[in-house]
Amino acid sequence: MASAQNRAKKQGNAPVSLCFHIAILVLLHFSTRVSAQSKAVFACDVKSNPGLANYSFCDPALPAGKRVADLVKRLTLEEKIGFLGDSAGSVSRLGIPKYEWWSEALHGVSYVGPGTKFSSVVPGATSFPQVILTAASFNVTLFETIGKVVSTEARAMYNVGLAGLTFWSPNINIVRDPRWGRIQETPGEDPILTSKYASAYVRGLQQRDDGDKDRLKVASCCKHYTAYDLDNWKGVDRTRFNAVVTQQDLDDTFQPPFKSCVLDGNVASVMCSYNQVNGKPTCADPDLLSGVIRGEWKLNGYIVSDCDSVDVFYNQQHYTKTPEEAAAKAILAGLDLDCGSFLGQHTGAAVKAGLVNESAIDRAVTNNFATLMRLGFFDGDPSKQLYGKLGPSDVCTAASQELAREAARQGIVLLKNSKGSLPLSPTGIKSLAVIGPNANVTKTMIGNYEGNPCKYTTPLQGLTASAATTYAPGCANVACTAAQLDDAKKIAAAADATILIMGADLSIEAESRDRIDLTLPGQQQLLVTQVANVSKGPVILVIMSAGGMDVQFAKDDSKITSILWVGYPGEAGGAAIADVIFGYYNPSGRLPISWYPQAYTKIPMTNMNMRPDPATGYPGRTYRFYTGPTVYTFGDGLSYSTFYHRLAQAAPNQVSIPLEEGHVCHSSKCKSIDVVQQSCQNLVFDVHLRVKNIGKIRGSDTVFLSSSPPSVHNSPQKHLLGFEKVFLEPQTEGMVRFKVDVCKDLSLADEVGVRKVALGQHVIYVGSLKHSLNVRI
Repeated sequence: MASAQNRAKKQGNAPVSLCFHIAILVLLHFSTRVSAQSKAVFACDVKSNPGLANYSFCDPALPAGKRVADLVKRLTLEEKIGFLGDSAGSVSRLGIPKYEWWSEALHGVSYVGPGTKFSSVVPGATSFPQVILTAASFNVTLFETIGKVVSTEARAMYNVGLAGLTFWSPNINIVRDPRWGRIQETPGEDPILTSKYASAYVRGLQQRDDGDKDRLKVASCCKHYTAYDLDNWKGVDRTRFNAVVTQQDLDDTFQPPFKSCVLDGNVASVMCSYNQVNGKPTCADPDLLSGVIRGEWKLNGYIVSDCDSVDVFYNQQHYTKTPEEAAAKAILAGLDLDCGSFLGQHTGAAVKAGLVNESAIDRAVTNNFATLMRLGFFDGDPSKQLYGKLGPSDVCTAASQELAREAARQGIVLLKNSKGSLPLSPTGIKSLAVIGPNANVTKTMIGNYEGNPCKYTTPLQGLTASAATTYAPGCANVACTAAQLDDAKKIAAAADATILIMGADLSIEAESRDRIDLTLPGQQQLLVTQVANVSKGPVILVIMSAGGMDVQFAKDDSKITSILWVGYPGEAGGAAIADVIFGYYNPSGRLPISWYPQAYTKIPMTNMNMRPDPATGYPGRTYRFYTGPTVYTFGDGLSYSTFYHRLAQAAPNQVSIPLEEGHVCHSSKCKSIDVVQQSCQNLVFDVHLRVKNIGKIRGSDTVFLSSSPPSVHNSPQKHLLGFEKVFLEPQTEGMVRFKVDVCKDLSLADEVGVRKVALGQHVIYVGSLKHSLNVRI
C-alpha cells in the first residue's frame, strides 16, 4: 500500500485445535442493538425514497448479475468513471451514496485508509499480534478465528458509520529477503504456510454465519500481486523497481499464496503491486491480471491497484507516453478499481481518444458493483440484515481481547533455553530486573496497519504482575546510540533473574524502510553482553522484531540462558510474554522465517533469484534453497515439554505413476513427468504420526510434513507439504494425520513453470522422523 506520506497526501479424539473456546464466544456475541440513528452508508434506501423500489438493482430477490446489469445500464459514462476510484462518487438520482473502498484489517480493524475511523462511539478495536507472529503459531484454525473476530468488529463499526465493508488485507507476499521492511505484515518465507494463512484469514473475514456462499460478511483483498518484496533499499525504490523473476520462481514461490487466496479462500479482491515484473508494471500486465487472476483462477470479485500505482507507472516508470494511454492500459489489462484518482481524471479522455471503449469500463464497474451487491450494500437498511444488530459493545469484548492474548502466546518462539532457566518460578523469583528499550513499550507492540487497541499490557506490566520488578530502559530508544549501562548493570546484579527486551520498531523496519543490517541496532548488543556478565541469575533475551536478527553472540554466550522471539505481539503482548516466561503457557511457536548472519547483507536485495548459483557464489534464498549458514532457521522453536514421535502409518516405499501406452518415458530415461489428470488419479497415501507428551507440563507440538525431492529442475532442497498443531496434556498421546497427493504435493515447477513429478527417491519428513519413497513409472 501507499507509504505514510502518500496516505497523508491522499487523505486528508484426534488432535485438539489450540483455538480457545473463547473464540466461539466471540463469534456468537451478536447482542448489541444499534439505535435507529445508525449512520451506516448504504444504497437503495427505499424507506426514505420509495421510488427506488422500482429499480431492479434495488431488489434483493433478483440474482446479483441481473441487478448489476440493471444498475450499469442506468449510468452515464461520466458516472461509471466515478466508480473506478477508491473514493467512489455518489449518484443521488439512483439513491447511491458516496462509498470509500479503502479500509484495512491486517491484524484488527485499522484507522489506515479513509473508509474507517475511531470515535467516542467506538474508541478502539481488538489489536491482534502482527501477522508474522500469528503465523508462527502454525495454527490454521487460529488464523480463521482471528479473521472472524475482526470481521465482526468491522461490521459493528460499519453499522455506526465508522467503517466500510471492503478491507484491503491480508498481505501475503513471500519474505524473500530478511531486510525487507514489511516482513511484519506477512506470514513468512514459506509458500505453503503463507497459502494456508491467506485462505484461512480470508475465510474468517468473508464467510457468513448463515452459510450463504454468494454473500460476504466483509470483502477481503490479497496483496500485493506479485513478486513484491522490496520497498526502499540503498536508493532502490519499489515504485521504480523492475523485479526480474524466472517463470520457475514465479510459479513455485511468489504465486502460490495468491492462487490459494483465490481458489481456496474465494477472496473478493486482489491488489496489484507498484513494481514491474520482467519489464511490465503489474497493474498494466494483461497476462498477470486478465490471464491468471481472472482467467486461470476465475476470481469472483474485483482487481484493485496499490495506491497511486497507475499514476506511478506513468509518472515514475514512464511506461506510457500519455496519461490517457496509462489509464487505457490498466483497464484493458483487467484493473477494475484504482486506489487513487488517476483513472477518474484520465479515463474520459482515453475513451474520447479511442484508446479504450465503454464496454471495458462496464466490465470494471460491473466487478466492483457485484462485490458491493454480495455485501448487501444495495439491499437497503443494514439493520434489517444479518449482522445489522451488531454495535459498539461487540467491539473489544473480553473474549476477543483474550483471543489476542492467546494468539500472542501461541506465536512466541523459544529459541534457546539452558537447563534450569525457563520457565521462571513465580514463587522462587523474589526480584526481577527488566531492561531494554522495548521493555515498557505500547505502540511498538502492534506494528503497522494498526488501529487504536482496546488497551495495552506492556511487557513490564505483564512481568510485574508475577514478580517484583526493577526497571531500567538501558537505551533511550531502539536505535540505542548510547547505551545507559550503569543503572542496567546495577539492577541486574541484584536481581534473581534478568529479562532484556530488545529488538526493533517501525523506525528500524517498516513500509518504505528496508534494513541495511541484521544485527541488533546501535549499542544493544553491548548492553546485552555487559548486563549478562554481571547478572547473578538466569538472563532471558527477548527480541521484539519482525525480521530476524544476527544474535549468534547471544546464542553462543553461556551467560545468556534463554532467547525468546516475540514478534510484534499486539495489545496483550506484555501479558503473553509473561505467561510464557513464568510457565503459565508452554511455548509452541516456530519461526516462520530464517534468521541469517550479518554476512548475508553482501547479497543485493535486488537479486530476485530464489535458487543458488554455484558459479557466482550466490547462496539462494529461504530455507528451501539457501546453502549458507543461518543463526536460526525456518521451523526452529523449543518447548518446555518433550514430545515423542512414532509412525502409526508410514508412506509406501514405492509409488508407481501409470502412463499411457506409447508414452516417451517408456522408451527413454525420464527424470520427471508432467502432472496430467489421467496419470494422477488416486495417487494418494496417508501418513499418521503418534505424538506423545512425555514432559511434565501440558503443551502443544507443531508437526511438520516436509519433502526433499530428487535433484532435478533445480528442485528445493526441502519444502513444507503441510503442518498440524496437536495439544496434549502431560503423558498423553494424540494422532496427527496427513494425506499426501503425489501429483499435487510431491510435484515441482520446472524451469519454465510446468508442474512435474520428479522420478526417483523422495525423502519424506514427518515430525522428527523420515521415510524414503521411490517414485517411478
